[in-house]
Amino acid sequence: MVDTAQAQSRSEWISALVKAPLALLEERVATLGALPEYHFLRSPEIGLAMVRGRAEGAGQPFNLGEITLTRCVVQLEQAGDDSISGFGYVAGRSQRHAELAAVCDALLQHSDWQAKVQTQVIEPLRAAARQQRVAEAAEVESTRVNFFTLLRGEA
Repeated sequence: MVDTAQAQSRSEWISALVKAPLALLEERVATLGALPEYHFLRSPEIGLAMVRGRAEGAGQPFNLGEITLTRCVVQLEQAGDDSISGFGYVAGRSQRHAELAAVCDALLQHSDWQAKVQTQVIEPLRAAARQQRVAEAAEVESTRVNFFTLLRGEA
């Protein structure tokens, strides 16, 4: 059974992996050096997923539309008795992105690789995402319009 804290941290690193731009993810994975061997349990494949919405965030659910989704599942070869599988589900059609996300997810579950991948891949991806959010917020703030009401001198 997986404890709640472990599941929370895994969902956070999966989020960082799938939201990162592919070029940045490839750059960060390259810093890891030689990766362990892995094989595909499910090779990268492109499909569709239904996106559901709710009226006002709490109403009845409805089908909003479909998005293109690429998924991949890998299993590390050198995991010994424990078979470690990594999953990558990426919005869009990037098979390489789904594969890298799955490999990093598997490595983050492996005790020998976890710290290295955390510091060389996940933390830089999170920092880049924070920097992007700050830049977007600054751009939005620079175009903000402040409306105010003028009082007439009439009493």
